[in-house]
Amino acid sequence: MACRRVPGWLMASMLCLAGALAAAPVARADDGAMVQADVVRRVLPTVVNITAHARPTGTAPDSQASAASDSFEYTASAGSGFVVDPDGVILTNWHVVAGAYEIFVTFADGSRYDAEILNAARIVDLALLKIDAGHKLRAVTWGDSARIEIGEPVFAIGNPLGIGTSVSGGIVSALHRNIQDTPYDDFIQTDAAINHGNSGGPLFNARGEVIGVDSAIISPTAANAGLGFALPAYQAEFVIERLMKYGWVRPGWLGLKIQDVTPDIAHAMGLAQARGAVVAWIAPDGPAAKGGVHIGDVITNFEEDSPGDERALLRDITGSPPGRVVKLGLIRAGKPTEVTATLGEWPRMAWEKIDAPLKVSPPHWVIPTDLGIKTTRLSDALRIYHALPEGVEGALVTEVAHGTDAARRGIVPGDVIMQMGDVAVDSDTALLDQIQASRKAGHDMAMFLVFPKSRSKTEFPSPKWIPLRLSAG
Repeated sequence: MACRRVPGWLMASMLCLAGALAAAPVARADDGAMVQADVVRRVLPTVVNITAHARPTGTAPDSQASAASDSFEYTASAGSGFVVDPDGVILTNWHVVAGAYEIFVTFADGSRYDAEILNAARIVDLALLKIDAGHKLRAVTWGDSARIEIGEPVFAIGNPLGIGTSVSGGIVSALHRNIQDTPYDDFIQTDAAINHGNSGGPLFNARGEVIGVDSAIISPTAANAGLGFALPAYQAEFVIERLMKYGWVRPGWLGLKIQDVTPDIAHAMGLAQARGAVVAWIAPDGPAAKGGVHIGDVITNFEEDSPGDERALLRDITGSPPGRVVKLGLIRAGKPTEVTATLGEWPRMAWEKIDAPLKVSPPHWVIPTDLGIKTTRLSDALRIYHALPEGVEGALVTEVAHGTDAARRGIVPGDVIMQMGDVAVDSDTALLDQIQASRKAGHDMAMFLVFPKSRSKTEFPSPKWIPLRLSAG
C-alpha cells in the first residue's frame, strides 16, 4: 500500500503496515527506575494489529468501473490500533483503513475479529472501528498530553515493518510540531522507533497511559530516522467524544479565513512581533461578521489563550462547542481592541464532503467456471523445461486470467497444482471436475496445494496451501 506523504523538504511517510513482543524494559519512569515488563504486559492486551483489504489508491470507490471490473487488483495493508471502549471500539489512523472493504483486527493473544468502520475524522487522520468480541475488552487509560515535557520517557507499541507486535522506547524530543499534515498540527515528536506499521498505534508514557497516536515519520528514507510524530491524546479524545456523541466532530465555527502572521506580514503591518493570525476573508452573516471582526484584523487572543499561529487558533475555534460566547483579542490598524462573538456550528454539509468516512463497497470477484486457471498435464519435457524437481506431480498452470481471485492470491503460469483438498489432480479435466464437485457440495472456498514456480536460481521452493474462492459469495 502506498503511504500518504507529509509535505516538506524531507520525504515524510505516513505509516501504513501493521504488527514481536519485547518484554524488556523500554524507558525510565519519573523516579528514574526502569520501566518494567509488567507495564508492557499490562497494556499489551489493549493494542491490536489491523489488516485492511482495500482498493488501490486512485480508484474511485463508488465508480462502476472499480465496483465490477476485472481489471483492478486489490491490496492488503495493515496498521496498528488500540481499544478505547470496552464494548469493542478501536482507534486507528484513517489512512490505515482508507478504501478498505474488509478489515480484521488481531490481538496479542492471537484472537482475530472482523471490524467495520464506525466513524472517522479524515482531516485529522483518525478512524473508529467496531468489533464484536463477545466479551468486554480492556481499554487504554489516557494520559494528560498537555502536561508532558521534553525529555519525558515514552514507549510505542505497534507492528513496525510488518514483523509483529513490537515495543520501542525513547523520549519526547519536541512538542507542538507542525509538519503540515493537517490544519490543526500540534504533534508530539519522539525518538522512540516508529516505522511503517506503527500507524494508529499508541504512544505511552512510563506509567502506561496513552499520550498520543503514532501517525507519521519524517525521514530521508522510508525507515525511521529518529523523527516520529504522534497526534496528542487531547486531540484524539476530543474527536472520539464528538464522534461517539454526535456522529460527527461538530466543531465550532467563526466563519472566517485566517493565515499566519509571518515576519514579512508583521513588518508590513507595523506589528511588534510575528504572532497571531490575520483575517483574510469573513463569511457574510457568519459569527465573526456578527461579532464585529474585520478583514485585516490580527487575532491575538481567544478567550484566555494566546494562539501563536493559524493552527493554534483553529484548534481553539474547532475545539469549542457551538453556541459558546468568546472574547477575541484583536489588533486593528495597529491598536489593540476586543470583540465578542458567538460560535456557530461548522456547516454539516462541509463536513460530509471533506471529513466524513468514505463508504467502500466490496469488490465484485470474477470467479469463472474454471477459476480462470488453465492447466496441462505435467510431462517429463515440461518438468525439465520448468526445472521442477523429481517428486512434484500435478497439473502445470499455463494461464491465469487477470482480475480473478487466483491471480490476486498469486497463482502464476509455471506453478504446479498438486492437490485440491485431499485429492490429487494431474490435468485440466481433473482440476475442473474437482472444482465442480466442491461447488455441488456447497463449498464457496477450497484449498489448493501449489508448488510455486522458481523465481531465482538461489530459491528453493516448496509446496504451499492457497485458499481460493469457488463463488463470488
